[in-house]
Amino acid sequence: MDNAVFDRIDSLTRRVLDGGEVSAEEGRWMIGLGDDYLPWLMAGADRIRKTYRGDEIEVCAISNVRSGNCSENCSFCSQSGHHKTAAPVYDYIPREELVSQAQRAREWGVSDFGVVSKGWGLRSTKERHRLADYFAALDEHSDVGRCASLGVLTADTAGELKAMGLENYHHNLEAAESFFDQVCTSHSYAENIDTIRHAREAGLRVCAGGILGMGESLEQRVELALSLRELGVESVPMNFLSPVEGTPMGDRQPMQPYEILRAIATFRYLLPRAEIRIAGGRQFLGDMQSMIFMAGASGAMIGDYLTTHGRSVDDDLKMFDDLGLSIRGDTQRRRAAAR
Repeated sequence: MDNAVFDRIDSLTRRVLDGGEVSAEEGRWMIGLGDDYLPWLMAGADRIRKTYRGDEIEVCAISNVRSGNCSENCSFCSQSGHHKTAAPVYDYIPREELVSQAQRAREWGVSDFGVVSKGWGLRSTKERHRLADYFAALDEHSDVGRCASLGVLTADTAGELKAMGLENYHHNLEAAESFFDQVCTSHSYAENIDTIRHAREAGLRVCAGGILGMGESLEQRVELALSLRELGVESVPMNFLSPVEGTPMGDRQPMQPYEILRAIATFRYLLPRAEIRIAGGRQFLGDMQSMIFMAGASGAMIGDYLTTHGRSVDDDLKMFDDLGLSIRGDTQRRRAAAR
């Protein structure tokens, strides 16, 4: 191993801790380091996490309120109507079921609960009425943060959602702009960027990240992180592709644990102040899941994902305890209620 590599990692760590930034070239160097240097890189990322985020983590959960036959053609997604998969197909779930899910998630310690619906964005009166009913019910029956992921937004629809009582909006860039045409062609990268800006201008907190492992290069992973930095995104979910049979990306090989941890650490260096949440694909870390926080993550999604099952919530809560991490908010009350 080369001592000059350790020295450079240390130098970059000190720069970020002093308020400086890592450049694109430095990010590309970092994400390309060999496995032997990963522990040192993670140690630096962990120092950055503790400095800017502390030992409190944010935990979120979602509800897939409408599934299947989506008009979008995202190459990774089992819900797209353009692909033949075994994904469930159903219309809007009852408001009572949504409230029950939100209340259970709140007991786990979740700060934000996402209403996720397929499609390009708000297009029909029916959808507007249903969402308004959902957000009113959540406001009445739970104090969980109200989040939604509904596809592309215009300035008008972002304002409508804010008026309905929405607090946070999630919309992933999915990938680097230079790779996006391999991911989706039914909406543009510019629409993704505009959605983030419209949501912020409407007064919504923005959550935006992407999916790694779709066939992009290491350089394109850094490109994605830098795009998020340029946009000033405060909450960044990192997902790792779960290949689904019947999708164009169904034959991709899942990312390996060290590769995932190196990507998380690099994102922490490039986005030192952001909330970095680990979401879909966390299962590919196997017994190394607890190491996401040592690699710089400061949050996680718990419970089930859109069309796949997540890890046991009890196992996740025990993991947080074992690591000495507390969920932001009234953690002890919520955990007691969950048990």
